[in-house]
Amino acid sequence: MRIAVAGGGPGGLFFATLVKRADPSIEVTVFERNRADDTFGFGVVFSDRTLAGIHEADPVLREALTEHGTHWDDIEVRLKGERIRCGGNGMAAVVRRTLLSLMQERASEVGAELRFATEVSLADLGDYDLVVAADGTGSRIRDELDADLGVEIDTATAKFIWFGTDYLFDGLTFVHERSPDGVFAVHGYPISAEVSTFIVETDEASWRRAGLDEFNVTRPPGESDLISKEYLEKLFAEQIDGGRLLTNNSRWGNFRTRRTKRWHTTTPRPVALLGDAVHTAHFSVGSGTKMAMEDAVALAAAVAAQPGDLGAALAAYEEAAQPSVRRIQDSARPSLAWWEHFGRYHEAFEPWQFAYHFLSRSISDGRLARRAPDFVEASHRGWVEAHGAEPLETAFAHRGWSLPGRAVAVESAGGVPTSAAGLPLGEPAEGSWGGVLAAPGTEAGLPEVFAELTTLALRGPVLVAVHGGTAHTRTLVAEQARLAEGLPTLVVDPALDRDTAVTAVLSGRTDLVGAPAEVLDAWGTS
Repeated sequence: MRIAVAGGGPGGLFFATLVKRADPSIEVTVFERNRADDTFGFGVVFSDRTLAGIHEADPVLREALTEHGTHWDDIEVRLKGERIRCGGNGMAAVVRRTLLSLMQERASEVGAELRFATEVSLADLGDYDLVVAADGTGSRIRDELDADLGVEIDTATAKFIWFGTDYLFDGLTFVHERSPDGVFAVHGYPISAEVSTFIVETDEASWRRAGLDEFNVTRPPGESDLISKEYLEKLFAEQIDGGRLLTNNSRWGNFRTRRTKRWHTTTPRPVALLGDAVHTAHFSVGSGTKMAMEDAVALAAAVAAQPGDLGAALAAYEEAAQPSVRRIQDSARPSLAWWEHFGRYHEAFEPWQFAYHFLSRSISDGRLARRAPDFVEASHRGWVEAHGAEPLETAFAHRGWSLPGRAVAVESAGGVPTSAAGLPLGEPAEGSWGGVLAAPGTEAGLPEVFAELTTLALRGPVLVAVHGGTAHTRTLVAEQARLAEGLPTLVVDPALDRDTAVTAVLSGRTDLVGAPAEVLDAWGTS
């Protein structure tokens, strides 16, 4: 069998190594458009908890991280003069160029042929039995396929730009600074003894006010935005001790999440796709390279198991690899959404609550406490110092309507909340009343619901009850009500558990949580 791999990044190189190891009779050629020592970006980061399968397949990544990488356990959040740390987040990073060099050596060592400075199309690869498209988000091979792969692309509203810096962070660090133009944030982490990765995000309005939209992003790859470099060096000067920002094709973009139902085609010829060519997840969950390498593990195993039936092998590859990717993408969406709204949270929350809101965006209070008990204890202490009681036991009062705690028994009719602790919900009533909003099933429906919310706020409800949709869209509607319209919120979830309730209230995502009385009784809160 002859296999052509388009793309010499970590995913393509790892697949070439694994499939050649599994069956040395297979002829494997990797085609990379860039030179061997070219690379865009600075470092790659991995979570310790997610690498077992990759390490088991081949030791090249473990050796790279052990011998050349940096390791840390804490995440640090910096804002408003405070630095808040959260442990239990074992992670490691390595310079991308170093990782690629080691993976190139490993692939060559097992017998794969590597051809650099060679860009290929499908037409160039007609003599191969299988083509593997590992050529990244702008995949030429994918775009040449005349096949309906079931692609969905969602473009984030936040702007981001990727730099390095000669300032050494001591672990994954999130830095937030307000300039006269808006709030800017950094994802920073060390990748060697000399350099850290330095990714900046902001909203589009702040980006334009700062004049950072002047760079022509249609220029050929390689040229960096030096206007933004200078602006951001000045803004974050104190945070990086006057250090320099380092450029490498550094230019602003909007992150694009790609979801694809089918990762292969056999018509007119077998082609498999892996890594960013077929799926992406926001870099805040640090999983892009990991997902590509896990794809490579699954694809190599499938091809080696059924070399005589590529159709069956590629179907088995999808079945093995897709569930993990979907889980990561599902968890990445709330994280990406957080970064689309972080300027709002920066203004609304005290540093301790901002940090808790950030670190609980994809994890509950209980799970976070098992990972970082000191951080969660400090967050609860911050709430108690501000309110005098634990989150669910904190009294609530607004415009003459009050409750002894934050968990509310809700009655519903036809799935729509009608009353909460005796407060009528729905249409305006004599005395106090609450409005009701149904969250949309997807984020595409949010603008319409936000317009309804603005109209509802003018009618003077004491609060707004948010129900339906998904947990994520309910949260976004509730935060719009609280932080944009100034309305207290009650998030209603018929299957609410105590852990989720504590997380929602402590983080400031909602004022109140609601469920049927029998649900609350089951976990000891009424």
